[in-house]
Amino acid sequence: MDVDTRLLRYFAAVAEEGGVTRAAQRLYVSQPALTKQIRQLEAVLGTDLFTRSRNGMTLTEPGRALAERVPALLAGWEAALRETRAAASRAARVLRVGFLASAANEATQPIVAGFARRRPGWRAEMRQAAWSDPSAGLADSDVDVALVRLPFPGQEALRVLPLFSEPRCVALAESHPLAARETIAFHELRDEPFVAAPPETGRWREYWLAADERDGHPVRVGAVTEHPDDWLTAIANGYGVALAPESAARFYTRPGVVYRPVTGVGPSGVAVAWAPADDDDPVVQDFVRCCREALRTRPDGA
Repeated sequence: MDVDTRLLRYFAAVAEEGGVTRAAQRLYVSQPALTKQIRQLEAVLGTDLFTRSRNGMTLTEPGRALAERVPALLAGWEAALRETRAAASRAARVLRVGFLASAANEATQPIVAGFARRRPGWRAEMRQAAWSDPSAGLADSDVDVALVRLPFPGQEALRVLPLFSEPRCVALAESHPLAARETIAFHELRDEPFVAAPPETGRWREYWLAADERDGHPVRVGAVTEHPDDWLTAIANGYGVALAPESAARFYTRPGVVYRPVTGVGPSGVAVAWAPADDDDPVVQDFVRCCREALRTRPDGA
């Protein structure tokens, strides 16, 4: 019988939190998505793992048996996966670097160049992740280190070094009535349809929908996308507006899409992240040093 390890991680979180609500917040997934995954695991195993009640969820006898084994099982699998992939990278002298969208903006090339100087014969292999994976591959050990946007799901389990922050702006169709403005207040956008990340990204999606700045106004979702090209197409077609880092105006230009400064929302942070197990990995730490050095030499002093 094959069981997806993601299902086991979700099960472990619900078992520890005693309910779907807190577990979903911890995992940065929606409650319906988490409930569906738990039901799927129960179907695969052929037994109920939880007893549901108004007060939450308690483990059944089979559930307790599984809960005792899952933490060690997951830890062992993640360690084996990480070590296998790291060994393959070391053999090829490749550092796998995950990133989202524009990564560290204009600092990305100096970071990569600095790593090449520090590690002759090594190559930083840049791997762009979809927005459905805000950890840029770190959560599944697909990369050794990542350039990420803060906040992102699961960051408390990783080492995260903030590098710089930048304001958020709004991207909207050139024909949108607000496109003629030089600056737009976020409260003017609260009733607009938004182009959103997939629901399973939970808190990440909420952050880019500015859920905390809506004063109770519900979110209207006009389209859901995972990749920059699809995102730009949805905006250009008028399916919705979207918050974006200020640098998106430089990196993601497209006819029919304009970017405007927006007030009333906080900035977006960029960070380099890695697994705690790699605190003593000299190659990973060299890349982290290159991130620090590249930011110290930025013209704006960031």
